Formats: sequence, C-alpha cells, structure tokens
Amino acid sequence: MLTLAHFLKTLATYETTGQEPVVSSVVMDSREVVPGSLFVAYKGEKVDGHDFVAAAFEQGAIAALVERPISDEYATIDLRTAEPPTAPFSASTPVCLLVEDTIAALQTSAKAWRARFPAEVIGITGSVGKTSTKELTHAVLSSKYRTFKSPGNRNSILGLPLALFDLQESDEKAVLEMGMYTTGEIATLCDLTQPKVGVVTLVGAVHLERAGSMENIVKAKRELVEALPADGTAILNKDDAHVMSMADHTQASIFTYGLSNTADLWADNIRSMGLNGVRFTLHYQDEAMIVQVPLLGRHSVHTSLRAAAVGLVEGLTWDEILHGLRNTAVQLRLVTVPGPRNSLIIDDTYNASPDSVVAALNLMHDLDGRSVAVLGDMLELGYLEEEAHRQVGRRAAEVAKLLVTVGQRARWIGEEAIASGLPKDKVVMVEDAVTAVPTLEELIEENDTVLVKGSLGMRMDQIITAIGRDS
Repeated sequence: MLTLAHFLKTLATYETTGQEPVVSSVVMDSREVVPGSLFVAYKGEKVDGHDFVAAAFEQGAIAALVERPISDEYATIDLRTAEPPTAPFSASTPVCLLVEDTIAALQTSAKAWRARFPAEVIGITGSVGKTSTKELTHAVLSSKYRTFKSPGNRNSILGLPLALFDLQESDEKAVLEMGMYTTGEIATLCDLTQPKVGVVTLVGAVHLERAGSMENIVKAKRELVEALPADGTAILNKDDAHVMSMADHTQASIFTYGLSNTADLWADNIRSMGLNGVRFTLHYQDEAMIVQVPLLGRHSVHTSLRAAAVGLVEGLTWDEILHGLRNTAVQLRLVTVPGPRNSLIIDDTYNASPDSVVAALNLMHDLDGRSVAVLGDMLELGYLEEEAHRQVGRRAAEVAKLLVTVGQRARWIGEEAIASGLPKDKVVMVEDAVTAVPTLEELIEENDTVLVKGSLGMRMDQIITAIGRDS
C-alpha cells in the first residue's frame, strides 16, 4: 500500500512510524485530485503547478511535492537537507514536501516503488502504434497472467512515473508504453522501469522538429533495446530498416515480426473485413493458422503480430494468444461514429504522422461508400514537413473521392493530390477545423465514409463533435 512514508524514506531517509497516511493517487493536475492524493507541482512552459497547490489541498490532497514554500498556512517539511532527520516524521496534513526538483523527486519515488515488485516489464516504443500495441499486448498476456498496463497516453518522463504508482505486488507482467521527444528520455524511462522485453513498432518522422534528425529519432527509440538485459528479448519490426538497425545495439535476444517470411513470426493473405476487422494467416515455425481480429485496417496486422510475439516470448499457448487477439474489449483510439445523411465517420483525431495518415487512408479505402478524407496539418515534422504532406497527398489522390484539407501545411496535401490526378473540384482547402464544419455539412452525401485525422494541435476533434450524430 502506498503511503506518505514511501516518499519520506525514498527522498530523505526519514524515520517513520508506519502510521503515515495512505496515498490514494499521485497526480500532476489539480483537477485529478481525489481525497488522499499526492500532488506534484510542476513548473511547465505555460503553467506553474505551484499556483494550484491550494486548489489541490481543497480537493483533498494530503501532500504536495514543491520546489518553493507555498504558504505558512500549510505544514512544510524540507527534504533538501543533506543530513537525515533524527526524529520520526510528525506533521499534520496537508503537508508540503520541499525538494530541489519535483520531477526528479517524482521519478526517484516511482523507481523505488517499481523496484518493490517482481512484475516483468514489457516496454513498447515506436513512432506510431504504441498505444494499440500496448492495449492488445495487455489483452494477450491477461489470458494467462495478472497484467498491469500504463493507462491512456501516460508514456512520457512525466506521465509514466505517475502510472507506476498503480503497480501492485500481485501484478506478474507490466506493459508500459514509452514515448519521447528527444534522446535520453526513453533511457530515463528504462532506468525507472527495468524492462526485460522491448517492442519497437516502426520509426517515422514524428517529433522530427524537436529531435532534429531521423538519426536522432532512431537513436532515441533504440534506447529501449540498449537497456534490455542479456536474458531479455528485443521484438523488432522486420519490415522497417530503421528498427532492424537496432539489432546490433542490444545484448538481448532478437525476435522479429513482419510481413516477410524471413521474420520469426509473419503474416500473409491479409484481407480487410471492413468494420468486422481484418483476417490473415499467421505463420510461426512450422505452424500456420487463419486469424480474424476485431481491429480496423490492414495496419492492425502488425499490431497483432507484436502482441502475439510478446505472447510467444512469455510462454503463452496459441489458444491463450488467440483468445487475447480476439478480445473485443480492447479500446483503441480509432473509432467510428454516425455522421450526416447516414454517413460513417472514422474518428482518428488523436494525432497524425505520415505513416499513420496513410494507414488511415488505406482503412477508409477498404470500407464501403464514397471515400471522403478530411486531413489536417501534421505538426513537428521538421525539414521533412513539406515532403511528408505531399506523400500523404499522393496516397489521398489514389483512394479519396473528395478531399478536404485543414490548415496551412495541409494545403500541400491538396496541391499534391491535384497534381497526382484528383480533380481540382474534388479538393477543398480550409483554414481550420471550425471552418471545415459547414463545408462538410454541405458536401457529405448519403452513405459516405468520412476519415477525419490531423495533429492534436489542429483540434480536429471539433469536427467530430460538430458533425457526429448520437445515433
């Protein structure tokens, strides 16, 4: 059970009585505070969490990690002293725990909490497909083991430490998503979590603007396989040369997956079943089996291969693996909602990269109805920005009957689609999501299939809210 004593002992070797209050959750957003929470005050670029300590206490938080004194109204324990206290901790709550660096303190505490438990960690990284792979891998492993997973998109050097405090002694496996903006971050996450199995999805130009180059992105993602122990396993995408280049940078065993029969686990005979999922033949050693999974799009085959690969590495039987792959309860970001005039809207608005947009276009192409692509700017692509948008435009010209672009960068998508043969009168370019709404309300026809996708900053979700129908 997580108590305030854990933080006192970890951060300052306080002597404790064992009677310290239970910590119900560790949060960085005061809106997520519940009675018993510990609030971490983080000073970001736009918001300083120290301004919300009082609000967190009002909501029921019993402690806050802070870098500066907040108010004489609250008890404050200075954990920055080099000399450990000689007396047991004694303070009323709520209490401020004063540290040099709240994020370093959070990470130190999370690392110590994870180290208490024997759960084997499966780390998952890559430019796209991390969350879907995490969810499906969790479903597969849960067929045999008590399995923990990091919730939502808590995959960063801020979010994953928060998630680790939900780990329990009874958990046998832990499936953790690991994201990055630049080099060094995944290495930090690996130091906190000590993964034994690492899965790499694919490497693309996501966060290129921050990382600086594709080489830096490869190097950053490679930190996962570099951290694996000699008795661990790196599960690598045979279809991605960037990912396979990592094989020479790990002491762990290599297990490959892909669509080539040179991979350890591979698939062929892929057939999209539209909204009923995707069917394919799975091959491993001398075995072959036909599998249908309730996931949308041909790109879901790679997701299934990754989850199955983890299952094989972890000793599951094929019955257990297939049971997990067929789990219809797996919640993924891409969903479908009804739209105007009996249209079907594919809501894939969480985020966008060139690879994920092309995959979504391929899915749209597999479904019935006139294909309408509503594509927004893809952000943080650095020097590949224009070419990446034009790449998407070329594929959009092949599969879309109507294209609506949203944002200045997305105009490159429209221009390239026209240059690639999509009639000019079938391309509409608008400035933002709000402007796109009346355009779509007018242009969507009976039984259309409408894909809506773009980077988070483009707020493409506003389009779904405006044109989606409840039934």
